[in-house]
Amino acid sequence: MRRVYLDNNATTPVLPEVLDAMRPYYAEHFGNASSIHHHGQETRAAVERARESVATLLGCRSAEIVFTSGGTEADNLAIFGLTQSGDHVITSTVEHHAVLNSCKHLAGKGIEVTYLPVDGRGVVDPDDLRRALRPNTKLITIMYANNETGVIQPVEEFGKICAEADVYFHTDAVQAASKIPIRVRDIGCDLLSISGHKFHAPQGVGALYVRKGTRLEPLLYGGSHERSRRAGTENVPGIVGLGKAAELATKGLAKGEDRNTAALRDRLETAILGIVESAGVNGADLNGKSVPRVPNTTNIYFDFIEGEALIIALDLKGLALSTGAACSSGAIEPSHVLTAMGLRPDRARASIRFSLGKQNTAEDVDFAIQLVPASVERLRELSPLYNKNKPVAVSS
Repeated sequence: MRRVYLDNNATTPVLPEVLDAMRPYYAEHFGNASSIHHHGQETRAAVERARESVATLLGCRSAEIVFTSGGTEADNLAIFGLTQSGDHVITSTVEHHAVLNSCKHLAGKGIEVTYLPVDGRGVVDPDDLRRALRPNTKLITIMYANNETGVIQPVEEFGKICAEADVYFHTDAVQAASKIPIRVRDIGCDLLSISGHKFHAPQGVGALYVRKGTRLEPLLYGGSHERSRRAGTENVPGIVGLGKAAELATKGLAKGEDRNTAALRDRLETAILGIVESAGVNGADLNGKSVPRVPNTTNIYFDFIEGEALIIALDLKGLALSTGAACSSGAIEPSHVLTAMGLRPDRARASIRFSLGKQNTAEDVDFAIQLVPASVERLRELSPLYNKNKPVAVSS
């Protein structure tokens, strides 16, 4: 059976070039990067080369990169490393749970959190951010691009507001890194999180950009690794893989790969919506339309179906998609992102996320266009509500 994977916002396959770069550091180059002998120094050099590659991707100094185990740890380090009792934190209602649950935990430390709403497109209003500021506001943490809809927040406006108010600004860029150009100086952020497995590096490695001069309380205590910001022996193979993936992403953006991906994504969503709507029943559209999105992501609702039923039906035919965040799979409640945007619970449950990766081709998109509308129609035929709304053919 042919299998096509269009769930790259959940995780991506490790690219062959990345795997080739990592392989020597599992065997002949095995040294501890903190050791002063030859074996340690050759792995230390590899870690620092990777740090430079990640810094180039983000437009910062290599000394401002802290390697972590992934996006969740990077988010936690940013949030818990800056705040203490009596502080006030501002975030949004559409954040990844790595941020939302961290902010929820802050209440137990005597820290109050304000959750900003989004409009029907999924965007935070900068004026709402200004109004939420208080004298004791310490940190604003709002994501760069949403993991479910791909919607891009106006982070540069947020950065200016934070600078004017002298407040720290952290942005979770896990779903933005490699997909769109990122320059931390243009954003004006103090901290920015990325995760390797979202752009073809291995799982278990990520990074946090920390602007020079920003003092963080570490989450982990031990050695003086990462300039005493993240203790623990470095995951050298993973870091090398992250560096190689960052290098490939930088080159890809320079060559316009993001525009090619956007063209594939646009063809996918236009064709699917056109075929589904031609069935004669309105009830399919984009979530987060008419607003900037990362080029690889589209989120579509199909009324009169259950999203998980469609995911299962498509998987049986060889197409892998998702209903939203992978870490929320199995959740009974509809997506917190889509309901925050104002979608009805039934429509949120009927929403499907398509996310492309570097490995996907035009043939993969054609495969999805062939399968999705037909599967939606078959599931709709089982819905009494759909059949009630379906136009009745009138004989001449």
